[in-house]
Amino acid sequence: MTAWILPDQISDLLPEEARVFERLRRRLTDLYASYGYRLFVPPLVEYAESLRVAGADDLERRTFKLTDAASGRMLGLRADITPQAARVDAHLLGGVGLSRLCYAGPVVHSQAANLLAHREPFQVGCELFGHAGLEADLEIQELALASLDAAGLSSVHLDLTDRGIFLALREQDPGLPRVEGRVLAALQWKDKTALRALQADLRPETLSLCEALVSLYGPATGPGGVIARARAALPQTDAIAASLDRLQAVASSALFARHPGCQVTVDLADLDGWDYHNGIMFSISCPGASDAIVRGGRYDGVGAAFGRARPATGFSLELRSLCALAAHATEADPAAGDPLSIAAPWSDDSGLLARVAELRGKGHVVSYLPRGDLLAFDGPRLEAVSGRWELVGPQRKD
Repeated sequence: MTAWILPDQISDLLPEEARVFERLRRRLTDLYASYGYRLFVPPLVEYAESLRVAGADDLERRTFKLTDAASGRMLGLRADITPQAARVDAHLLGGVGLSRLCYAGPVVHSQAANLLAHREPFQVGCELFGHAGLEADLEIQELALASLDAAGLSSVHLDLTDRGIFLALREQDPGLPRVEGRVLAALQWKDKTALRALQADLRPETLSLCEALVSLYGPATGPGGVIARARAALPQTDAIAASLDRLQAVASSALFARHPGCQVTVDLADLDGWDYHNGIMFSISCPGASDAIVRGGRYDGVGAAFGRARPATGFSLELRSLCALAAHATEADPAAGDPLSIAAPWSDDSGLLARVAELRGKGHVVSYLPRGDLLAFDGPRLEAVSGRWELVGPQRKD
């Protein structure tokens, strides 16, 4: 076995990629701080039971597990940071009222989400605890759109759905939980043939309603809008009516008028996301991406496993994928001015050391080089001129 080969769907970030990656990470966490979200840094590994969420079988399947040599207990490498945020809010912070948390860190998947996905995604996201109203959902969606704006992506497609509709159908058919994964996959691919293959497991009315969900996508409102068609096609239960009311309110929000490059649609069959989601959900796609770049939604009550059930909603994005799409990620931050890549000779001259510190303080990159390499350097370099250390050579940007 060649020692330098990495596992499938695991990759390095090389220096230029890492520079773009880190610049965008800082830009996003600074953005979230401006909205009042506090950064927290959870551990990559925890006891496996701490990473479990009731009913989230997909999360369980994608969690790497190993035995802790110190305690003999089973450990898990986190596959998602949201449950850790719920633990921190419920057990460690325990505050009354709203709690806003943000994070930026790697997760590890034993199974990749799809053929093109990383098995070590770098998750950046925000979670809002303590408010059940749509104001929280809209704040999270606004922040998700602002994240893409910060990366220079303004032409995007935001797709809304509500898992509450599917959960209402599941309550009415005891056979549905047994084949839930297959039903969700058929809905995601809009495959009515695959749904009909489950007719022995589902009640006829459940099968008919699932087939109706496949066709319920497109513009939310207006003539022939999805929500009006859904009200006519789906059972008029309180739970389904509440889901549709939520979708209508969000789709009609003034938020999207502030993002004219954002196309908003509703797709009631698009339930792709973690199984712990239990209300309004959304995904955001961008030109050039093979999959949604942002996913988020409601997960009320997940903190119950940690002693405190709270309303909760949030989103996460995969930073590697975002970097590949970001139009402006390689631009210098305005506050840094025009950073230069400068060479300097190795020396303990106090004047030189002071000049290097000054330039680095202004955001420039200063690297020491041996004398021979310094003379061959084709960019700006520091040289002693009349007793002062001055920049000479082309003043080009990094």
